[in-house]
Amino acid sequence: MTTLSAPLKSWPSRQPIVFLILAAVAWLALYQTLNPAAEALVAALPVDRASHLGGALQFFLYDTPKVLLLLTGVVFVMGMINSYFTPERTRALLAGRSEGAANVMAASLGIVTPFCSCSAVPLFIGFVQAGVPLGVTFSFLISAPMVNEVALTLLFGMFGWKIALLYLGLGLGVAIVAGWVIGRLKMEAYLEDWVRDMPKMSAEFEATGMTLGDRIEGGFSAVREIVGKVWPYILGGIALGALIHGYVPQDFLASFMGRDAWWSVPLAVVIGVPMYTNAAGVIPIVQALLAKGAALGTVLAFMMSVIALSLPEMIILRKVLKVRLIATFVAVVASGILLVGFVFNAVL
Repeated sequence: MTTLSAPLKSWPSRQPIVFLILAAVAWLALYQTLNPAAEALVAALPVDRASHLGGALQFFLYDTPKVLLLLTGVVFVMGMINSYFTPERTRALLAGRSEGAANVMAASLGIVTPFCSCSAVPLFIGFVQAGVPLGVTFSFLISAPMVNEVALTLLFGMFGWKIALLYLGLGLGVAIVAGWVIGRLKMEAYLEDWVRDMPKMSAEFEATGMTLGDRIEGGFSAVREIVGKVWPYILGGIALGALIHGYVPQDFLASFMGRDAWWSVPLAVVIGVPMYTNAAGVIPIVQALLAKGAALGTVLAFMMSVIALSLPEMIILRKVLKVRLIATFVAVVASGILLVGFVFNAVL
């Protein structure tokens, strides 16, 4: 007689609460050791800590493990949260809703829904087929890449909670207003014909019935996928930031990225749009620019244009949008980013 037995579950799946508590304690203990460890490593090297090279090395040796540790923790938690907000559920939540409140809801859902530029086309098609209004769809498409867990984690780790919250509010504001404006322009005729002619489909989804252990596995999967993909950008961005931190003279950047140079904001947007990078690569550079005298509004405008208006995403969206709608999308979002930059340079 043959007896069939279920496969043995991993320890996190068998005792999820205990695992989460112990993991949080270990994470916090490790985080506390980062700065002393970086200083000890620099002190052990034949380098003067007060020199340009010493400053750059301390920046790199402290920020690299700090950012990777923060990112791993937040991506793990967001991976668990994302299991509640799959793209199918997000589409069902937005289907049939009118503009206005739906723009707010779409931009908010963009924060917790797994999304990247490479999934823009299938996600866009799914939204159109489910009857989600065009402007609401754009609120989601703007918010998801710009206000994601990677951007917010890096901002929190490098600038603190005030700047992270500021960016969260600004990103949501740009996504909500830009989506609403695009919706008011009634540009459905500028979808590609094959997209406009697709049959409508139901936006229903089936509940997955996932356990806490399953969601922990989802957190691990998110860490493998996201951190495994962005760590080279993080190392590259921190290395460049360390060079700026250690070698660029104090106040040098203030001469052309300071608040007195009114043209610095549009120039930052023009430079940022064609760049091919993401939050992981650009935020360490932003930290060094601010430390050397660049204005906050200018830096925010640069960062938002890099993340929200990347040229590769425009090329991908060309498969489903006509040129006039893409140009309108870029113009509306860029106008919002410019406004953010000018306002913050004037106020702060």
